[in-house]
Amino acid sequence: MKKNYISNSTGSVRMFKSNLMESISKVHFAVPLVIYVPTIGYLIYRSFSQQIGLIFFLLYFLFGLVIWTLTEYLLHRFIFHFEPESKWGQRIHFIFHGVHHDYPQDAKRLVMPPSASIPLAILFYLLFSLFFKNQTFLFAFFAGFIVGYLLYDMLHYAIHHVNFKSPLMKELKHHHMMHHFADPAKGYGVSSALWDIIFRSNFSKKK
Repeated sequence: MKKNYISNSTGSVRMFKSNLMESISKVHFAVPLVIYVPTIGYLIYRSFSQQIGLIFFLLYFLFGLVIWTLTEYLLHRFIFHFEPESKWGQRIHFIFHGVHHDYPQDAKRLVMPPSASIPLAILFYLLFSLFFKNQTFLFAFFAGFIVGYLLYDMLHYAIHHVNFKSPLMKELKHHHMMHHFADPAKGYGVSSALWDIIFRSNFSKKK
C-alpha cells in the first residue's frame, strides 16, 4: 500500500515560557553552514600546515566521515529515541527530539541549534583527542566528522522540504519518512541507511 507522507502537523509549537529560551530553540537551516564551514576550513588548514600528506589526509578525513554516520545512528537510536518514565525526563526528550516527531515540518527545528551543536562538537573533539595523539591526524579526522554532521543537518532539512528528482535522494527521503510515518522504531539513519542495514533496524521490503 502506498504510504501518505504528508504530515498533519505542519506548524510549530511553543516549548518555553521564556522568550530567550524559545528563540534559541529555533534556528534557520543556514546557521550551521555559517558556523561550521569556517571551522572545517580551519581544521583542514591546520592539518596541512603540519605537513600531512594528501593520502593520509584523505584517509583520516574519510574515516571521520564514516565515524560520523555511525555516531548519527547511535545518537538517534539510543539517545534521541530513549523515552524516560519521569515527567522531567519526558520533557527533556520532547525538547530534544519528540517535538520533531510531533511537528516534523517545522522549518526552524530541523537542524541542531548552536546551543546544542557547539557543546557537542567540543565534547566529541575532546573525546577523539584521547585516541589521536598526533594532532595532525586529529584535525583531518575531525574535519571529516564535522563535514558528516553538516551534510546530515542539510540533508535532514532538505528531506523534509525538497521534492527530489534524483533516485538516490528519493530513496533517502523515503527511508526517513518511513521512520516518521510508518515505524519510528526503525530507520534511524538519516544521511545513510548503512547502519540500519548492519544493525537490522531497516524496513522490510514490503514497506
